[in-house]
Amino acid sequence: MRNQAQQAVEWLAAAATDPRDCKRAWQSDSGTAVLAAGRFWDVLSVPEELGLFALDVLLRSPRQEPGPTLADFVSHRVGFFLPPDPRSRWVGDGVRYAGRGAWIAVPALQRATGSLRWLVPPDGSGTLYAPAAVEVALQEATGMLATLLNPASSLRPDAHTAAVEARARTRALRGWGTADTGRRRG
Repeated sequence: MRNQAQQAVEWLAAAATDPRDCKRAWQSDSGTAVLAAGRFWDVLSVPEELGLFALDVLLRSPRQEPGPTLADFVSHRVGFFLPPDPRSRWVGDGVRYAGRGAWIAVPALQRATGSLRWLVPPDGSGTLYAPAAVEVALQEATGMLATLLNPASSLRPDAHTAAVEARARTRALRGWGTADTGRRRG
C-alpha cells in the first residue's frame, strides 16, 4: 500500500497531460509543474490576506475537511481547490476562478518553490473544499478584515479581539508554510 505522500503526488500528477513529465518537473530545479484546471479540480484564487483569514476559518471548522490550499507569496494570492464546476461563477474584488481551459503552476508537495507554497497539501484522497464552505469562510474573513480596518463598525464587542487573534494565526500560516490541519499522516 502506498503512503499518503505518494498518493497525493499521484492524485495531483493525474491532472497533467503527462503525469511522468509532471513528476520530472517537480524534481527539476524549478520544482514546479503547470497543471490543467477543470478536470479533477478548479481553483478559486483570492487576495492573500482575505485567503489567509478564510483558511483560518476553514481550519477551525469541525464540519469541513481541509482541501488543498496553495499560496503564491509574490502575487499575494491564496488558491482553494474546489470540485470542477463549469457553471460556477465567483464574483468579488480580486477573485479569480480557474476552471476548464486554465492552467495552474503547482509546486512539488515536499518543498516550497520560489513564491509557491502549499498551505494545505493534497492528501491523496481527492478531498476538495465544498464551495459553500469556502463562500461562508470568505464572508467571515471579510467581516474580520472590516473589523480590523474599522473596529468601531462592528456590532459585536468581542469582534476586534477575535479579528486580532485571527490575524496572528494568519501571520503564522504565512511564515510557516504548511498548516497543521489535524489530519493523520499516512
